[in-house]
Formats: sequence, structure tokens, C-alpha cells
Amino acid sequence: MLRLLHPVGAARSLCDGVSRRDFLRIGGLALGGLTLPDLLAAEAAQGAGGTTKSVIMVYLVGGPPHQDMWDLKPNAPKEVAGPMRPIGTNVPGVEVCDLFPQLAQRADRFALIRSIVDSQADHDAHQCYSGQRPGRAAPGGGWPQFGSVVSKVLGPANRAVPPFASLCYPCTHGPYNEPGPGFLGVGQTPFQFRGPTRQDMVLQGVTSDRLGDRRALLTGIDRFRREVERSQAFGGLDSLTEQALNILTSSRLADALDLTKEDPRLVARYGTGNETVFIDGNGAPRAPQSFLLARRLIEAGCRVVTVNYSKWDWHGGPNNTIFEREREDFPIFDNALSALLDDLRNRGLEQDVTVLVWGEFGRTPVISNIVGRDHWPRVNSALLAGGGLKTGQVIGATDRLAGEAVDRPVRVGEIFATLYRNLGIDAAHLTLTDLNGRPQYVVENHATPLVELTG
Repeated sequence: MLRLLHPVGAARSLCDGVSRRDFLRIGGLALGGLTLPDLLAAEAAQGAGGTTKSVIMVYLVGGPPHQDMWDLKPNAPKEVAGPMRPIGTNVPGVEVCDLFPQLAQRADRFALIRSIVDSQADHDAHQCYSGQRPGRAAPGGGWPQFGSVVSKVLGPANRAVPPFASLCYPCTHGPYNEPGPGFLGVGQTPFQFRGPTRQDMVLQGVTSDRLGDRRALLTGIDRFRREVERSQAFGGLDSLTEQALNILTSSRLADALDLTKEDPRLVARYGTGNETVFIDGNGAPRAPQSFLLARRLIEAGCRVVTVNYSKWDWHGGPNNTIFEREREDFPIFDNALSALLDDLRNRGLEQDVTVLVWGEFGRTPVISNIVGRDHWPRVNSALLAGGGLKTGQVIGATDRLAGEAVDRPVRVGEIFATLYRNLGIDAAHLTLTDLNGRPQYVVENHATPLVELTG
């Protein structure tokens, strides 16, 4: 039997202590096909996406090789250049790897940064998601990641959809995973779909007969919400329960995650991968469908969606050379990212959605004796697209070995300031209060947006 109890006294739990997961289990009736919003024509009619500014962050797990992707040096000695060849793009003078033919024809729609100089040295997703260097003195509770800051500052664009959603697969190597909300607290945790939460959103063996009158249930939920809002003693819903209750009354989130609702031709255009195969055992799956799901979540109303993709830590070894791995991974990635760029443009989202693609560091110029490249934090690269940025350009340059930045060194804080700016947040002046009551800036060294991209 489903019950929604009234708030009593100063208690801060719902339904005899029901947790967010319990609410989502109840929400299975709304999210698994028997949808409450069928009874909410007005809510169902709300436009998806609109003009909400959003960010898709793609983390290439393990550190991709910049000199084999975006910064090839064909005239360098063979122990540096490797076998990959550059090809021209639709932007004169800009070249990329010949295994990226589709991206080459879309170079006018993204910008490449070839000269990031303050990346970390170890495998850790922290900097890619938060903009903070691992090891930097952290406030109590730790630094929050980008999406958590956005969630805190801007809140949801649509009450039925969380502002920050994660499509990241949980990696067995802990540092590959997202750092979390830090001192902002669990209320700013990303809504995660790659774990128990996803199972809670699926209707499991509940029939319409068992549910009874869904309209009566919806009426009860609405009454419950109003009474909670009126209750001074109760103090309102905590953020996690509020999010769960909102999701309960809408199918928008589950619809966004349901690729059967997408045009099969578009699903095929992105490509699909096996979600159960974690590359090298501790990376993320090679699942290009995550790029499509990210677009669907953004269109549903998420402000930030994070994605981790494949495993790019190619140190070499027998039958596992870096160049064998590149020939395997690069074409699938080329296709998926190109599909995302096309999709955003075709759906009128290109100006509102910023896409960032990168890994935690670059790779050594010299190819090792086991045909791999090792960690190289002295220079890193990134791709940025959409968001109204000035694309079709390359920012920065490296020396003839792709080992040192020789023009326009870029710092990670500048990239994050650019992302915040595209969401309407002035990160150079924004501070958030940590657990000790101290104001903390969300970017390092008062970084400002990249003027080359923003004008």
C-alpha cells in the first residue's frame, strides 16, 4: 500500500522515514511506463530545453595522447612522431589525426586548446571535474565539482529534472571517479544513473490494478506538498527529498534516459557500445550512446551532464601498443563526438550547450620501448564546442616535439571560468561558503574566461 503521511512536529523525514531511494521506488509507477504526468497535461506540455544554458563535460579516462590526436608533429623524429598522420580540416591551417575524418569536416564548430600547462601528474579525475589541482589545500569537506557548484548557484531549470546529472560509469580505480559535491554537501550530489538509482526508476512487477487510482495518488502528493510548504515546524523539504518528490510526479527524466523513444536512425548514427565491458578492467566502457543520452538529458532540462568515456591510459606492452589502441578507439570516438555536434546543431541547441572534452594530462613526446606514451602534465589539450564560443580556431602551440607550450599557456582555471561564464556565472567574483564559514572562490587565482573564445 502506498502512503504519504503528513508532516508531524519537527521531524525531517517523510513517509515514516522514507529515503530518497524509497521515493524513487514509489516513483517507479511514474517513471516506468505507468506515468503520472499523463494526468498533468500542463506539465507535460512544458517545452524541453528552451534557452537554458548547459554544459556537457566529457572525461576521457586515463589521459589521451595530445600529439596523436590534436597536435601531431609529423616532422619530429620517428620516436616522437609515431605512425599517425595529420589531415587538413575545413578550417585552413588546422590539422587533426587522420583517424578523425568526421571531426576534420566539423573543425569550424569546435576550438582546440593545445597548451594547457597546469595539469596534474597522476590519474585522478578531480581536476577535470572541479578545476582544482589535487593536492591544493582544500577547505573542510573538500572542493565541489563544477556541476555541484552550478546546482547550488542556479538550481533546477525544471523542477522535475535535476540541475546536475552524471552518466559516468563507476570505475574500480577510485581516482577515476567524480570527486563529489565537497563542502556543498550531499544536496548537490549529481543525480547518477549508472547504479542503484537507475534500478529504482524502473517499474518492477507493479501493475495498474495494484496501483489503483493514479489520479487519487497524484492528488495526495499535491496535497502533501502544499501542507509541507505551509508547515513552519517542518521547515520544508530537504533538497534530496524535494528532488525525489519532483521526479516522482514527472516522467521527463526517465523519458530522457529511454533510447527507445529516440529515432533509431539517430541511435545508429551515434553508435552503441557494451556497457558491461570496462576497458582494461578499471576504465569506463566504450559507450558512445552516452553522448546521445547526455544530449537528451540536456534537452530535458539538466544544466550540467558529465560523461566518462573509455580508457586512454596507453603505456604500451605486448599486443597493446598505443597505436593499436588508437586505431581501435579513435574512429568510434570520432563518430560519436561528430554525431553529438551535428545533433546539437540540428536541434537548435548549439548556441546554448557547451561541450568540453579532455583528460587529466598529456602524454610524453618520446614513445617508450614498449610502444606507449607515459604521463606528461607539462602540456595538455582540450576540445571545446558550442555555447556561442568563437570556434574554428586553435589556442596555444607546443614546441616541435609537443612537449612544452611555446605560445599562449592556458590554465585550467581559465577553462572553468569560460564554462561558468557560458552559464551566466561570474566565477572570478563568486564565492561559496565552506564548512568553516569561510568564503571560497570556485576557480583558482581569480581566473577569467578565455578571451580568445568569448571575445
